[in-house]
Amino acid sequence: MEGLVFLNALATRLLFVLHSLVGVWRVTEVKKEPRYWLLALLNLLLFLETALTLKFKRGRGYKWFSPAIFLYLISIVPSLWLLELHHETQYCSIQAEGTSQNTSRKEAFNQTLASSEQTSRADDLIETAKVFVNNLSTVCEKVWTLGLHQTFLLMLIIGRWLLPIGGGITRDQLSQLLLMFVGTAADILEFTSETLEEQNVRNSPALVYAILVIWTWSMLQFPLDLAVQNVVCPVSVAERGFPSLFFCQYSADLWNIGISVFIQDGPFLVVRLILMTYFKVINQMLVFFAAKNFLVVVLQLYRLVVLALAVRASLRSQSEGPKGEHGCRGQTSESGPSLRDWQNESKEGLAIPLRGSPVTSVDSHHTP
Repeated sequence: MEGLVFLNALATRLLFVLHSLVGVWRVTEVKKEPRYWLLALLNLLLFLETALTLKFKRGRGYKWFSPAIFLYLISIVPSLWLLELHHETQYCSIQAEGTSQNTSRKEAFNQTLASSEQTSRADDLIETAKVFVNNLSTVCEKVWTLGLHQTFLLMLIIGRWLLPIGGGITRDQLSQLLLMFVGTAADILEFTSETLEEQNVRNSPALVYAILVIWTWSMLQFPLDLAVQNVVCPVSVAERGFPSLFFCQYSADLWNIGISVFIQDGPFLVVRLILMTYFKVINQMLVFFAAKNFLVVVLQLYRLVVLALAVRASLRSQSEGPKGEHGCRGQTSESGPSLRDWQNESKEGLAIPLRGSPVTSVDSHHTP
């Protein structure tokens, strides 16, 4: 079992590093400057985290937070920023040049395969790999950037699934977290692809920066596990009042509400409303997702009110319970003795008389 944990920990972090290097390679291809390879040094943080996790945690995860996911975000997000900011220099509408380039690449690939009989197998594989990489470089930037966004979100979900879990989360909670991540990733991908493709948005650099900042801010929810972890509240918390019991009893729900309102749906709603009202960008999908974000925010606030009312009602029932029992002690209802009276009297060895009959004491150890 320990060997499998080590293997999952290493394999997942290796996938993170490889995907990050693909993003850095794409940036150097677009910018035509080798100095952007320095972005690959950000993976050193992930290597350091891997060494520390294997040494001190035996490959297992941490409680409430995943450093591997966070460092993967640090290594890949700058590359995606640079690709999005460079988006206007290359378009997929230039089909003639791309077709000619693909044709020449295919001819070179066929020539390489034809001459493979005269070269060694190692040289053949190297030449084939070079041609394959050159063919990949001919794909337009828009397709590359969208593909990196898609694989990035898939890597977050698959990587979180493969990473060994720590002591703070169960497998049932992990499955809930992954299901949340799937819906979150779909909304985030729609947000970036929908807004950044608009020409009015591209003509405003400040708006592009604002969208990328909101997108980066929404990514911070992926390293967190707080939305599914339930905390067992001690009995003494109820004596501290409403705030302590509320935040302790519904901590996971409150984190879920806070993430939705302040990290994802709330900021997404604000950006989409600004696009529709100020920049006059209105289309069917934009209106639909704006309405979806509005409904999610309203429903989350409604749930917050429901949870608060439930805690207040619980505190009220606890405070009124002892008083009610003290006030009714020694009193007999008009309909006769209650079930609790029967239980109390049976424990004391007394019989509860019927209405109108004299009260007699019966010894539980004496038979008449």
